[in-house]
Amino acid sequence: MFVNCIYTMKKEIIIAIDGHSSTGKSSFAKQIASKYQLIYVDTGALYRGVTLIAMRSGIDNLDNPSQLDRLMEILNSKVLSFKPSLGGVAGELLIDGESAESEIRGLEVANRVSKVASHPRVRNYVDNILKGYGKKRGVVMDGRDIGTVVFPDADIKIFMTADAEVRARRRYREIVARGDDANYDDVLKNVKERDYLDENRETAPLRVAEDAILLDNSNMTEEDQMIWIEKILSENLG
Repeated sequence: MFVNCIYTMKKEIIIAIDGHSSTGKSSFAKQIASKYQLIYVDTGALYRGVTLIAMRSGIDNLDNPSQLDRLMEILNSKVLSFKPSLGGVAGELLIDGESAESEIRGLEVANRVSKVASHPRVRNYVDNILKGYGKKRGVVMDGRDIGTVVFPDADIKIFMTADAEVRARRRYREIVARGDDANYDDVLKNVKERDYLDENRETAPLRVAEDAILLDNSNMTEEDQMIWIEKILSENLG
């Protein structure tokens, strides 16, 4: 009965998932999208894509107005999109039709993305892409400011967090599983630095929306999380 209710509402619902880096927001959002036939939009991938474009273009200081102007000019000539995939879940990130998935998941991009994402013009560029998806509704989006800035009227807002050490171990395992070199201490340092930058940037800092539901998944499995979200959706939409 409840699942049928979600299917009925899927063309209208917007679920916003915000939170700290490496909490598994993307995986969680994908599972929700798959189970309830919603569209998943990976906002973090878009910011990582912008960061990669800046790196490829030799732009390393966006505090320099001329370099920021150059990046925005380049972005206006690029097309960032997601490769279609089954089940309504967005696939890998494409830049001008070419897959950038492997590069955007590397530690070099991770070390720079929070700084790049702190600039208002960059955030406005990505927000416009996100709002385009939001107009279609029936979506799940994860990021840092989806429930506070991009979609403050989202039907369900979730804020995910976990202990920094837990998140660093998860991120380290992901990097190693891809066959890339990684040092746990470096990954932990990156997690903590990203937390600080996300929470202290001037534009759209990471905040818990007043009406967000907190999910601390430090000691939860993915199965635990899906049981949790079904309960939340049932209580709020059932």
